[in-house]
Amino acid sequence: MLGCNTSPLLHGCCLLLVLAGIAGHTGEKQVENQMVGKWVPPGYSDVQRQLEVATDLSKKYWYYLTCRLWHENCEREDSRSPQGWSLPLVGQEYLEILANWYCSIRTCCEMGDCRISNNITGLKQDLSRKLHGQHLAHEVVLRAVQSFLQTQQPEKALTLSFHGWSGTGKNFVARLMAENLYRDGMKSECVRIFISQLHFPHSSYVDHYKLQLKKQLSETASHCKQPLFIFDEAEKLHLDLVDTLKPYVDHYDGAGEDYRRSIFLFLSNIGSSAINEVAWNFWRANRPRGEITLEDLERPLRAEMSSATGSGFAHSQLFTSGLVDFIVPFLPLEYGHVKLCARDVFTSQGLPYTQEMLDEVASMMVFVPKEERLFSAQGCKSVSQRINYFLP
Repeated sequence: MLGCNTSPLLHGCCLLLVLAGIAGHTGEKQVENQMVGKWVPPGYSDVQRQLEVATDLSKKYWYYLTCRLWHENCEREDSRSPQGWSLPLVGQEYLEILANWYCSIRTCCEMGDCRISNNITGLKQDLSRKLHGQHLAHEVVLRAVQSFLQTQQPEKALTLSFHGWSGTGKNFVARLMAENLYRDGMKSECVRIFISQLHFPHSSYVDHYKLQLKKQLSETASHCKQPLFIFDEAEKLHLDLVDTLKPYVDHYDGAGEDYRRSIFLFLSNIGSSAINEVAWNFWRANRPRGEITLEDLERPLRAEMSSATGSGFAHSQLFTSGLVDFIVPFLPLEYGHVKLCARDVFTSQGLPYTQEMLDEVASMMVFVPKEERLFSAQGCKSVSQRINYFLP
């Protein structure tokens, strides 16, 4: 028996077959009435009659369904429907259910592609509930993504550059974006992630990498109208390789492929020292970290980037030409934030926990400076491994 749980489209097909079966009993008498007085060939079995009924019904239902969903392809009913047919009432009611079901799925397809969900409400909720200690990243990412998606014709691709210590949430926010903008999250065909040391490890092969990267960008954009490209460890990218991306994130000039609906994310540790210093100064001044603004961080962050050596990313045309729309700082995480991360891991795994257990997980982490033990040196990166200590 054919399974109906493999995909939403197959659900619809299965339901359509069921509807044809339901309505077959309704329409069969109409066929028989039309055949009264006509010669029936010998051996004309009930099965053959039912097959004819099913064929005509399938045509009728398919025509009705396509008319409901794609009005522009709909002709006059009497010109395309099977001769002498009127849709049985019972079948029409069930077909309304099918059509409404399919239309409800299409509401997530503003791009005409149901791989793209663009769930801004979900992104907002996830950033509020799951991202800890990053009020600036929360605010900037949500505002940038929402504004970009609401723009009918963007001038250029959305380009965000995430900066901060390891474990502060850069990869986590990238994943939240993928999960809320695409039905299959990081596994979506629309999402491509590039890790510098994995995909582009040798500087001597940079010319080959450039060709390879262009091909992969083009292939992804050709079958997805809103691709998401993530470059992890961006500070380790070769300068020529980063500059290769300039035409893809630049303003569209009408020539070549159009990448204006693309999203580019660059994840980097560059600038973490400057970010941490600002957070440290606020703590020493007894000022809440929630008062830190982008203006407080922009100048020291850019100063560290301009003085960075050995990083093509920091000195690439993406920055010198002003093509990065937002530099997103990730602050160092404190003890309380690590406890919240531990709580989330316990909850996601369905494990019970106590405040003492959360404290014990947090106490296993390394905090700096050594005397104050203020910031987690690894952020929340290894919290899940620490929780294994509590498993039976």
